Amino acid sequence: MHLLITGGTGFIGERLIEALLAQEHTVTVLTRQSLSGTAALNYVQSLDDIASDTQLDAAINLAGASLAARRWSPAYKREIVNSRLGTTRALLALFKRLQSPPATLLSASAIGYYGHQGDTVLAEDAPVNSGFSSQLCHDWEQAAEHATELGVRVCLLRLGVVMDSSGGALQEMSRSFGLGVASWIGRGDQWLSWVHRADVVRAMLFLLNNNALSGAFNLTAPEPVTAKDFALALKEHYRTLVTAAVPAVVMRVAMGEMAQELLLNGQRVVPARLLAAGFEFSHPHITGALQAIYSNKT
Repeated sequence: MHLLITGGTGFIGERLIEALLAQEHTVTVLTRQSLSGTAALNYVQSLDDIASDTQLDAAINLAGASLAARRWSPAYKREIVNSRLGTTRALLALFKRLQSPPATLLSASAIGYYGHQGDTVLAEDAPVNSGFSSQLCHDWEQAAEHATELGVRVCLLRLGVVMDSSGGALQEMSRSFGLGVASWIGRGDQWLSWVHRADVVRAMLFLLNNNALSGAFNLTAPEPVTAKDFALALKEHYRTLVTAAVPAVVMRVAMGEMAQELLLNGQRVVPARLLAAGFEFSHPHITGALQAIYSNKT
């Protein structure tokens, strides 16, 4: 297959491309970087660089400014929104321009779609909630769904907190542990719906190869954990001297709205549709996932 990937140089994209090339697919990556490609891996800096007679079998949209990079100022909120909706709309414009649109679009979203719903177990049929991240994910998914009007199969990937070595959320979440302090934020009873990066890549390949599947899919491990239980599991891989909570008020003062939505609230999300479709997670439990990460196994 020939696949187009946006956000392909990011934390998920780099492993996805490795997997696709290993299966002898051809990959075109949209990136602002100036990179040299190969016969199987091509880089473009604009979707306008893709000729109208190009045959694309699928597109995977992973582009978007990080929600957790910094405080949510009005200007940064606009950047977050534009980076997602703008790229998605540009993809739709490309699909319309191509002589034949791709058969499949995998479009990233996030479990922020569900907002804060306490201890409620959230499968894909749970309702959207209020808040910036909920509205963002809702609008992002709605934009991607327009591809169905062109006959494109659309899968919406509601990603949890993606973990692995060499970057990603775990690098930030484990920072204090490396300094000897095992910590969690607030009371620690907020839910953390996580997933190993290897399972994200495997799930994407699974969806690419199952043409009967479409709609929203939670890309989270089957067993979410509370923030405190995650910290205690992570503590097993560090020598720590202190175990303590970071007061919620400290995070609210430092990070404002972002801290409340991403760190102090949580979602208890389960991958109901992936499991029903027969997908099997390599890392369903946090203890095994962390053991694999810290022993450099995937």
